[in-house]
Amino acid sequence: MKQNFTVRQGALDGVEAFLSIAQHRSFRRAAAELGVTPSAISQTVRVLEARIGAALFVRTTRSVGLTEAGERFLSRAKPAFAELVAASEVARELGQRPAGLLRLAVPSAVVPIVLQPLIASFCRAYPEVVVEIAASAELVDLAAEGFDAGIRLGQFIAADMVAVRLTPPFPLEVVCSPDYLRGRSRPERIDDLRDHACLRMRRSNGAIASWPFVDGKKAVEAIVSGPLIAQDYPTLLGAAIQGVGLAQVPGPFAAAPIADGRLQALLTPFAVTTPGVFLYHSGRHQVLPKLRAFIDHVRYQSADAAGEGKVARRSRESDRAK
Repeated sequence: MKQNFTVRQGALDGVEAFLSIAQHRSFRRAAAELGVTPSAISQTVRVLEARIGAALFVRTTRSVGLTEAGERFLSRAKPAFAELVAASEVARELGQRPAGLLRLAVPSAVVPIVLQPLIASFCRAYPEVVVEIAASAELVDLAAEGFDAGIRLGQFIAADMVAVRLTPPFPLEVVCSPDYLRGRSRPERIDDLRDHACLRMRRSNGAIASWPFVDGKKAVEAIVSGPLIAQDYPTLLGAAIQGVGLAQVPGPFAAAPIADGRLQALLTPFAVTTPGVFLYHSGRHQVLPKLRAFIDHVRYQSADAAGEGKVARRSRESDRAK
């Protein structure tokens, strides 16, 4: 039979008063220590004794002593109360300064591109915070799984979450290797994908994702087929580099292999723009200093990067004007 271990409401009321009286052997000195009147502390103890069902003190006009029940209660309540006080202090410290374990649920693909540059500088700035990164493609329940925050593409974040932008919006690029196109016609229209091997993504809910495009002002969802289905973008990107087929991946993930010639971008006039990558959490009223520090660090780094971009653009414009 299952037992009920729930602490009864009010069960801890009066314990601090009891411990203070037991220490001082005086109601008056205990009242002075707790900042209440002697009559108030006497009433508190009477309520505690009534709730327990036993007298805890022997009281005379000259002295205060403990009954046998009081001695037994003291032996168990004193260390337990000390642990509660210590627990409160630990929790209070976490509520006052950035410290403790910061758990982030993150897709593995965004770690090297988005998160890695932030983590190094954050760990240097806040040495009392331990950052744990749980890399997973699953859309986890932050509260249920014990995470402080998550990082996801904007379109996959629930509406009741508070989101902090990590990247600007970017396109979903269709890419392939030069080797793949040898002997094949280059796709120029969305319908041309029917004649190509397309590498597909299986979502965490089990569905295989279609490829979204925009044709003028019209949104188009292309149902594609091909030899590979994966659950993460790095796998699709690697297969595309190896010439297995075409992949549709977020622009920042494909930027380096496009720049060095390992991949080519296709169907760029039809590329759909995604909201970008965001850090998200459950609400402003539940943000501990460790998470607030990380959010502020993210915003500072993003603003700094944006500033560097503006300086670089101004420099290029100045060079062209000369």
